[in-house]
Amino acid sequence: MNEKNQSAEAKEDKKGKPRRTIDKYQLFRAAHVPKEGRVKPFLECLDKVVKHELYQFPLKLYLDTCAKCNNCATLCHITCDDQSNPNWLPAKRSDLLRKVYKRRYTLLGKLLGRLVGAEDLTEELVDEMYESFYRCTMCRRCALECPMGVDNSLITRIGRFCLSEAGMVPHNFKVSVDSQLKGPTRNTSAIPERAFLDTIEFLNEEMQEMTGLPIEFPVNVKGADILFVAPVSDYIMEADTLMGIAMTLYAAGASWTIATGAGSDAINYGVFYDDNWLKEIMVQLHDVVRDLGVKKLVIGECGHATKAQKVFAEYFSGKLDFEIKNIMEVTAQYIKEGRIKLDPSRNPEPVTLHDPCNLSRMGGLADTLRFVLRSAVSNFVEMEPHGNENYCCGGGGGTVGFEEIYDFRMEVGGRKKVQQLRETGAKIVAAPCANCKKQLRELVDYHGLNMEVVGIHDLVAKALVFDKAPGRKIEVVK
Repeated sequence: MNEKNQSAEAKEDKKGKPRRTIDKYQLFRAAHVPKEGRVKPFLECLDKVVKHELYQFPLKLYLDTCAKCNNCATLCHITCDDQSNPNWLPAKRSDLLRKVYKRRYTLLGKLLGRLVGAEDLTEELVDEMYESFYRCTMCRRCALECPMGVDNSLITRIGRFCLSEAGMVPHNFKVSVDSQLKGPTRNTSAIPERAFLDTIEFLNEEMQEMTGLPIEFPVNVKGADILFVAPVSDYIMEADTLMGIAMTLYAAGASWTIATGAGSDAINYGVFYDDNWLKEIMVQLHDVVRDLGVKKLVIGECGHATKAQKVFAEYFSGKLDFEIKNIMEVTAQYIKEGRIKLDPSRNPEPVTLHDPCNLSRMGGLADTLRFVLRSAVSNFVEMEPHGNENYCCGGGGGTVGFEEIYDFRMEVGGRKKVQQLRETGAKIVAAPCANCKKQLRELVDYHGLNMEVVGIHDLVAKALVFDKAPGRKIEVVK
């Protein structure tokens, strides 16, 4: 590596506040990855991908075309306000794979090489790809106004897939996937079943104390209508959100259950980087669905888990004999059918909504999120832009788990979101995604924002009106 390129120059934002110097290779240095022998397995993987029925046509289209217009950079949350660092430009990132593709698969690339932007893959280029592809949050905002329709997010994901086959995988991805597929707990946080059940018992007691009602999380109930699955870490980190969901299902009179083992965790990190693990994790969960005999798999407030199930399920798991929904769709249906009643006056504080990219822009749920939130709060403040045009929180694509690039997430990836949050004047930001909540809380703390980050069902719980319910002590929002 060239030492003079190891760090980006410190820049000033539009308000003159200096940014911290960001080490260009900080992820590569911190990761336990091989330093050589990566070229052959990378190319073998790429050979398979370019012929794969799922990727062949779009990948060829995206890698054969690029107008070099820079529209993508003006839309990206990382580069929209500062395009001085070429390593972070979406088109530049895609070109890392594009030039290898041209050299290996196109006639002009084979004959003219660099004259047409084609290059052989080298170990040094693998390093560049690893750093660049894991700075992208795969939010797909850059594709909104691309004149050629190029999806840089797909190129990023294919690049990560090939890197994975070459052994280039971020440490937290590897540890979590190994725990979920091979560990005795079958969940990403390695929480033993006894500890998981103890946590459930504690949450049951909390809900019953709050409401005076016999609300609890049913466990491993066969034949229920719904299997509800959240990221297993939510049971510790997002307990208010999960209790809000349990209260909602109770109030609606739903037939539902949660599960232990492989059914306890909705996380599927394979969707970020490797189809092999995406499929195995998905099939493992679907086996639980079929073993319990439920009619519907409902994913909690989690963007990537919802995308993994709703986009890839039938392709990787075959024809399904059950439905797949996100919990926001279920709650919206209950509200419309009158199965639950909400009193929005119980949430008078100004509340704004962060649209998780995987739920809104890529999941088509922007209106659903707003319907549920507006039903639960009396002072909704819209973030601009929002919905399908929202900016990523800066921690998407799994990058929220990379503590090695914490300063990049805070200083570069999340700066646009911080600006949006400030401009709303809201005291609460609702974010129906576990990864978004983690990133937003870190941004709020790092930048000193006077704002609380909650899930939508935290607010739904506070607004729920239970028939024949005694007085309650719910204090979700402080």
